[in-house]
Amino acid sequence: MTLDVGVLGYRFMGKAHSNALARLPMFFPDAPDVERHTLVGRDESALADAAERFGFSHTATDWEAAIDEVDVFYNLGPNHVHAEPSIAALDAGVPVLCEKPLAPTLDEAEAMRDAAADADVPAGTAFNYRFVPAIRYAKGLIEDGELGEIRQVRGRYLQDWLADPDAPWAWRLDADMAGSGALGDLGAHTLDLADFLVGGEVGGVDRVSGHLQTFVDERPVYADGDGGGGGEVEEYRDVTVDDAYTAQVAYESGAIGSFEATRFAEGHKNDHTIEVHGSKGSLKFSLERLNELEVLREGDRGYQTVLVTDETDPYVDHWWPPGHVIGWEHTFVHENYEFLSAVAEGGAFEPSFEQGYEVQRLLDAIVRADERGEWVSVA
Repeated sequence: MTLDVGVLGYRFMGKAHSNALARLPMFFPDAPDVERHTLVGRDESALADAAERFGFSHTATDWEAAIDEVDVFYNLGPNHVHAEPSIAALDAGVPVLCEKPLAPTLDEAEAMRDAAADADVPAGTAFNYRFVPAIRYAKGLIEDGELGEIRQVRGRYLQDWLADPDAPWAWRLDADMAGSGALGDLGAHTLDLADFLVGGEVGGVDRVSGHLQTFVDERPVYADGDGGGGGEVEEYRDVTVDDAYTAQVAYESGAIGSFEATRFAEGHKNDHTIEVHGSKGSLKFSLERLNELEVLREGDRGYQTVLVTDETDPYVDHWWPPGHVIGWEHTFVHENYEFLSAVAEGGAFEPSFEQGYEVQRLLDAIVRADERGEWVSVA
């Protein structure tokens, strides 16, 4: 059986997932057969060009029509178009993989979660960092008790693409379309990763604090549309989301967490770091060194760098000989393999819409904590 895949969105995430779909037959021969069937977008000319480059046989400017033609639907559009197409696909019995965060608002995320619960097909939230081999290795260490009782989690996600005040306005800077800024765009990844690694050890989140800050209140729109700041400024638009956030988390077990993200950290291109500290040991991971895991075991005087590229490490046997590193794009291949296998086999996929909703609850609580200037319950 061949699964016809429809994809809404052909820019950043569209390219990443299309590349993953193309790689599956070569490196994951046990993956389901896939046809890159329909690519969905608004600009017919740009859409046709993207479809040719990405290997799609059909295009559509109407996502409703596309849903009727495919077996699987990938929703990779901006956050404000996550809910309606995803719910429609699930109502039609079509499995959905939706990019993160699940929606701009908690109400929309709740509706998506409920639609997934009523559907008898997989619905996944695309938190691709769960599929880094080093992260899977870290999860195994934690589950095996190598770190002992988990006491503290620390996570940060630092980028610098908005550090220049003349950097152009984009949809990610609009609250109606994005929901939030660095919090939802970057923080959602970290909060999900923390839950993936230690949620089973520390329980749920009891309460949170939060601080959100916007540094530049408006951004230019350039007439030439090149986004490089070299053209004439056509207008300025308001920035209605946060540029940076920090949050403190209290877990049910008594463990604590501290999280932050910004798109204003000069010199940090895509620095996603998470640390876990336990009663017997610690570990730390950085996306900028994604093939490595720093591990401190009981009795050690310092961290050991573990190169997670052995053929016995998660997913690594599908790629190159031991010691040959993989890259960021491979996380999407692993994610697509797991999701499409769940679709073909009728199984469950994680992270699910339910788990995406739980992240949304944390995002919402952090915003409420910032607005009130006090700790708030997540419930």
